[in-house]
Amino acid sequence: MNELFACLGSGNCMKPWLCMQQLGIDHKLTLIDVLKGEQKSPEFLAINPLGVVPFLVTESGAAIGESNAMLWYLAEGSELEPQTPSARAEALQWMFFEQSKLEPNISPARFLTTILPQERENRADDIAGWQAAAKPGLARLDAHLSDRTFILRDGYSIADIAVFGYVHVIEEAGIALVDYPAIAAWIDAVAHTPNFRPLGELGREQARAA
Repeated sequence: MNELFACLGSGNCMKPWLCMQQLGIDHKLTLIDVLKGEQKSPEFLAINPLGVVPFLVTESGAAIGESNAMLWYLAEGSELEPQTPSARAEALQWMFFEQSKLEPNISPARFLTTILPQERENRADDIAGWQAAAKPGLARLDAHLSDRTFILRDGYSIADIAVFGYVHVIEEAGIALVDYPAIAAWIDAVAHTPNFRPLGELGREQARAA
């Protein structure tokens, strides 16, 4: 069985988890509390020496880091895998774009605005800088989505899951979703795909049991 090591509230952790939910892939979810530093514990470092989540150990024992790499592994041969060379290249383009232009700005702004709000005032300048840096990328994504339902014209795919992870929580980063109507429509479309599960459900049962 695949085992996903993840933390609550993470857009990157949501990606492989959502993919497995939508494809019906049997898996074990193990929560790592990064606010308590569990990702740097000897027990977890023995599994992933880099000490980061998400981290996927496949049913064959292979270890995969990086959320977007996990998506390609999990979706292989499924309806979520782009089907043509050009579609795969376009998907990769947007997945690289997400990790270089969107996530590095949205994630820290959200973390200090919503997840660790006690630091919001002290880091106000940093947050404003990340918000400003995210907006050109969001504008480009909004323009791309203005004439289509999903990232690829062929339909919903792992490209959408990759970009969705952090873009759908931009308001938690202090960025107004109303400024990006095409993105808002796309978020709604993704949320209505088969077997969709929201970020808030990631690890809910495990957290309650703990």
